[in-house]
Amino acid sequence: MPSNTLTVTDNRTNHTYTLPIEDGTVRSMDFRQIKTGAEDFGLMTYDPAFVNTASCRSSITFIDGERGILEYRGYPIEALAEHCNFLEVAYLLLFGELPNEAQLKDWRTEITHHTMLHETTRKFLDGFHYNAHPMSMLVSTVAALSTVYPEARKVHDPANRLLQVKRLIAKMPTLAAMANRYNVGLPYVYPDNDLSYAENFMNMLWKMVEPKYAANPVLARALDILFILHADHEQNCSTNAMRSVGSSDADPYLSVAAAAAALSGPLHGGANEQVLKMLDEIGSKDNVPAYIRRIKEGHGKLMGFGHRVYKNFDPRAKIIKWTAEKVFEVTGRNPRLDIALELERIALEDEYFISRKLYPNVDFYSGIIYQAMGFKPEFFTVLFAIPRTVGWLAQWQEMHADADLKIARPRQIYTGERKREFIPMEARKAAGAMKA
Repeated sequence: MPSNTLTVTDNRTNHTYTLPIEDGTVRSMDFRQIKTGAEDFGLMTYDPAFVNTASCRSSITFIDGERGILEYRGYPIEALAEHCNFLEVAYLLLFGELPNEAQLKDWRTEITHHTMLHETTRKFLDGFHYNAHPMSMLVSTVAALSTVYPEARKVHDPANRLLQVKRLIAKMPTLAAMANRYNVGLPYVYPDNDLSYAENFMNMLWKMVEPKYAANPVLARALDILFILHADHEQNCSTNAMRSVGSSDADPYLSVAAAAAALSGPLHGGANEQVLKMLDEIGSKDNVPAYIRRIKEGHGKLMGFGHRVYKNFDPRAKIIKWTAEKVFEVTGRNPRLDIALELERIALEDEYFISRKLYPNVDFYSGIIYQAMGFKPEFFTVLFAIPRTVGWLAQWQEMHADADLKIARPRQIYTGERKREFIPMEARKAAGAMKA
């Protein structure tokens, strides 16, 4: 018998089955042959929240949570953050290799060519309430772009797919900046194609009456690094939403809108905002020990620590911590940083947190940086969505080239009632509380 197999004995029938193991996995459909009889549907696997289910094959992002490793296409995140700009990393994620100088120049030109929005898109934004949440505005307007580019529905045409990919990467900063300007009551600023990706975003956010916006190079580089760190993160909640919706052949605008909607939740993209709320609650560095004691007694959560995947230090957190120091040299030191540093120091020395593998994650410092740069907390998730759009689109492109692609359709374990007799209206008794 081959060694790369799993032998299963069904104690209900005493039948034995041999299932192949490939890449450390067993196909769930192989369990369907395990039945008690001809009328039996066959075994399914039950995995709430997909904590131990591989839904696809992917060559984009590798994570080793036990050792704190994150790689894009095999390149360590530390090297990419140190040496690359965001569009360089975007090219890598989408096409599998780092671009040479000529390729990067062409790629940048192709992206900047699509930064402008159709003027009708402004009407989408103008229809929102003056204090609408910027993430809701972004999600809705991205979905509305599906009507501006109806040819995007041709998802089986590779050239057409790539065109929509370029459009989305180019237009996300423009949409985000316009949502922000709308919130604060300022006129929209059009893209400046002489600027880099991050600089142009800053221009559209903060340009006032000056003839030419000049971005602070330290802040522009910090934003570029943050974009690189957030560009992709394997099969997380929003990426799963992108693949699930995309599996129905929905166009990329609607698929990205679905992914962004998943990202908007506080358990996903909104986590760094929760960190700021925690730091404000602590108030000062001197209050950190008392707050730590409260957490250990079971009162509240230590926000920004621990991760579903990483059981070691999140490699992105180290880079962001370094970036924070550079930003504060320009903006002035955010008093929350001292609280955060003390919180990190105590937590990393405390056996309670060490035994639970609660290390700082990417959200722990990112919110402090964003706030120091002038962003409001409700805009943090929008800042996350801009770079993550590249990851979503890389996953979407890869999905459409996958021979195993099928429309996503998970199974369920039915727990409701069966074969009930219909009761006419006049015979029904008064019902109690409505069941969910």
